[in-house]
Amino acid sequence: MPARTVPRRRRARRTGRAAERGSVSIWLALGAFVMIVVVGMAVDLSGQVLAQQHARDVAQQAARAGGQAVVASDALRGTGVAVDPSAAGAAARSYASTTGVVVTNVVVAGDLVVVSTTDSYRPKFLGIIGIRSMPVSGEGEARVVRAFEGVEQ
Repeated sequence: MPARTVPRRRRARRTGRAAERGSVSIWLALGAFVMIVVVGMAVDLSGQVLAQQHARDVAQQAARAGGQAVVASDALRGTGVAVDPSAAGAAARSYASTTGVVVTNVVVAGDLVVVSTTDSYRPKFLGIIGIRSMPVSGEGEARVVRAFEGVEQ
């Protein structure tokens, strides 16, 4: 007796819309992730810019605070105005410590005080892709100017 053969079932061929079923959900998930990353970059990069502006502002104000540390003997005699380097550095660091920004360098050259600061920004969204901290820095300078009223003699 011949072996009985079982007819093979034909597979239904997926054509048209049936072949694309589920592809929209993959694109939607991928698109949503990309949009989150793009929005996160916009938010965190603008936050870094604000932190940079803050570091520059603190450097400028610390330089002004350091510029107040003049050599008293010269100023009282009226012979000129010079900044005391150690007192200017201490004043600049004291001011910056109240803001949380770190003063990295204070340079005093005659009547000029230059202050450099550093800080960091913690990203809100970019931590998802491994960015934990974004460094920022600033620099400000102040020049001490002697102002006096003319005295008629």
